[in-house]
Amino acid sequence: MAGQDLQRREMLRIMATAAAASKFPGFAKWSFICSHDKSVESIRPEGYQPLFFSPSEYALVERLTELIIPNDTTPGAKEAGVSEFVDFMVARNTDKQYSMRLGISWLNAHCERLFGRTFMSLVEAQQVAVLEPLAYKAKHRAGEEDGRKFFLAIKELTVMGFYTTEIGYKEIDNPALKFHAKSPACPHVDDPGHKHLPPPKW
Repeated sequence: MAGQDLQRREMLRIMATAAAASKFPGFAKWSFICSHDKSVESIRPEGYQPLFFSPSEYALVERLTELIIPNDTTPGAKEAGVSEFVDFMVARNTDKQYSMRLGISWLNAHCERLFGRTFMSLVEAQQVAVLEPLAYKAKHRAGEEDGRKFFLAIKELTVMGFYTTEIGYKEIDNPALKFHAKSPACPHVDDPGHKHLPPPKW
């Protein structure tokens, strides 16, 4: 099915991005998979303090990750601590820092224009109304290019971060070991435990 092909391509892209991310110092200390190495010490203490974002910026990033991968029948990005991963990655990539701050400023200014309030002051329905035109090509609007770039960057870090945490790793049941030669039409008779990648909300 087309949706299953898309999910497989998304998983491949996530894995490729995660491989590229491994060049950043400390990535293995954050990743659940890498942290099984006994020589790696966790850098995710209780009461996380952002490395790059201000408290208000971090709260906004956490909210965005929660909206992208929400808690429905299973834990979502917030429960997995994905905002910590986003902060961790941005803190170690100076190329992303300016664009992230610019994106947050753009989003708040955009919300002020639409609703007279910043993003975190909006109710969920309003937040979704702001994000959907940034997420869906069919809903793209002129003049929101900076917002789309920012949302895409946050989404990519959110998805990559989620599927390198223990929660995300269990969610997909180690998809790196579950690729099939054909686009599968579930269920697989030879692999009843097979799972497809649950897509993000956007």
